[in-house]
Amino acid sequence: MPIKLVPRTAWGARKPSSGLTVIRSTRGVKIHYTGSRVDPRLATEHKRCVALVKTIQRGHMDANGWSDIGYSMAVCPHGHAFVGRGPHRLPAANGPGLNHDHYAVLGLVGNAGLTEPTDAMLHGLRDAIEYLREHGDAGGEIKGHRDGYATNCPGTRLYDWVGAGAPRPGSVQPEAGPEPSPAAPAWPGRLLRHPPVTRGDDVRRWQKRMHERGWPITVDGAYGPASRATCRAFQNEHDLPVDGVVGPITWRAAWEK
Repeated sequence: MPIKLVPRTAWGARKPSSGLTVIRSTRGVKIHYTGSRVDPRLATEHKRCVALVKTIQRGHMDANGWSDIGYSMAVCPHGHAFVGRGPHRLPAANGPGLNHDHYAVLGLVGNAGLTEPTDAMLHGLRDAIEYLREHGDAGGEIKGHRDGYATNCPGTRLYDWVGAGAPRPGSVQPEAGPEPSPAAPAWPGRLLRHPPVTRGDDVRRWQKRMHERGWPITVDGAYGPASRATCRAFQNEHDLPVDGVVGPITWRAAWEK
């Protein structure tokens, strides 16, 4: 079933009060809830969902002094995915210093009133995540707002859903266990290093793999300072010699470790 996307013009979004920061990609998304009482009538009256999104934007802009609604996307109980700041725009809802790593996706439930996400909302949240992956280069991480920030958000029910892998309702989840890694493709036979800038399809393939693993890296086929920094961080994380050079061991580890 296609995503029930609600563009900004369709829900009557205000224009941002100032320019929004552009971001290339993120490690993934963080799931939020409103943190306040949500009228249970939202579950049966979709017009209230539109009104709530507009209210949240107004609060963020007029009370918080933000340039726009703080969320990248918002999803209602009927599974509609409202475009907030949208892809490639820095969100404001994750907390100071935490917005570059993840997009912010809101489920329109709260800590009182309507607290349980519907199946349609969970499908809509997955749709929003996949939309941000396709159009905003979001990585594979799905976390709750409370991960790395002192808050109860996104509430018990949504956080349990995130902890279970954010499955679509009705899907069969595999038994817990380590996810198998794909076999590493053959090492291209040359070192990927900087300086000078190394370019080619082999660089792009390695960058794509690192992006799939959640590293904030641009997949452009050019191994420059940013790629070297990512390589060094990856090597350090996996107890490899930290030299910033993708040789056969680091290449294989990108797929197998």
